[in-house]
Amino acid sequence: MRIVVQRVSRAGVTVDGQVVGAIDGPGLCLLVGATHGDTQADVDRLADKVWNLRIMRDERSAADLGAPILVVSQFTLYADVRKGRRPSWNDAAPGPVSEPLVDALVAALRARGATVETGRFGADMAVDLVNDGPVTLLLDSAIWAR
Repeated sequence: MRIVVQRVSRAGVTVDGQVVGAIDGPGLCLLVGATHGDTQADVDRLADKVWNLRIMRDERSAADLGAPILVVSQFTLYADVRKGRRPSWNDAAPGPVSEPLVDALVAALRARGATVETGRFGADMAVDLVNDGPVTLLLDSAIWAR
């Protein structure tokens, strides 16, 4: 599982002209992609990492501040662009595998006390955010597999 974590002052997702999820910061916007073989253990580890990362101002975490989180599914995080000009999506888990994992991440964050808003899985989404800092990190569950 890969997550692009962005510290934001605000963020929102629109589908077909309707806002489906939005937060006012300080908070975090998470772009989340799943790959084959991701497990609940990966979800739990990443939820804990995101919630407790000290990336908010004054070296505080989202947990310290009760900061809201916007979760947006994004299979393109697993694009393979090493060959040719067209990305390969083979490393991205298909919807029936990845949607439950994204939902599990949302549930794991909420279980830790986070207020979580979401995009709409599989929809053509417009994500609007103001990156604060800017602070942008890439988390990848594969680092724990090494």
